Amino acid sequence: MDRGRVEAAVRELLLAIGEDPDRLELLRTPGRVADSYAEFFSGIGVDAAEIARAGTVPAGDGERGQLVIVRDVRFRSVCEHHLLPFTGVAHLAYAPGSRLIGLGTLSRVLDTIASRPQLQERLGEQVVATIAEGLDAAGVLVVLDAQHQCVTTRGERQSGSTTVTVAASGALAEPAGRAEAIALIGSGVATTVGGAVPVGAATDHGADA
Repeated sequence: MDRGRVEAAVRELLLAIGEDPDRLELLRTPGRVADSYAEFFSGIGVDAAEIARAGTVPAGDGERGQLVIVRDVRFRSVCEHHLLPFTGVAHLAYAPGSRLIGLGTLSRVLDTIASRPQLQERLGEQVVATIAEGLDAAGVLVVLDAQHQCVTTRGERQSGSTTVTVAASGALAEPAGRAEAIALIGSGVATTVGGAVPVGAATDHGADA
């Protein structure tokens, strides 16, 4: 990120809306915005598939299970239409192939892809594709439930509105697999925030890879 250009752009924006960027209370605003943008957009240019690949281990006999679900993963991103944040929870499911992935790695993949100007629909599809590629999973499903500031704070200002999107691939894009995963996500079977639900044979990969 070109920090100097961001600060200059913020200063110009303040001038454009009729503010005085040299006003005492605004003197540090360009720098603060640059700091926040460095965090919000830290995923630009980062290979999320490599993060996924690095976090996998071979699945041993009896370790694979049929379905692994990590529920209630908090995320934030920035809508590319208005450059306003959207925040919410993700539910990540995969049907293991020959490899397993550290549960914390799934969250890091999501955070990396979310740390770019995004659309919620595309974010889900990209997370699915990245996990499927990095893990060589038999199927991946991602449900995102998010609140968008471009909806809650402007226009009609629907302050209680959230948007839910579903993306899936492989076995979890098939009606039966998709229905099972979504039912388990909503059933309350999983543990609390960040919990994992192995379905089928036991898995032993709770430690982050």
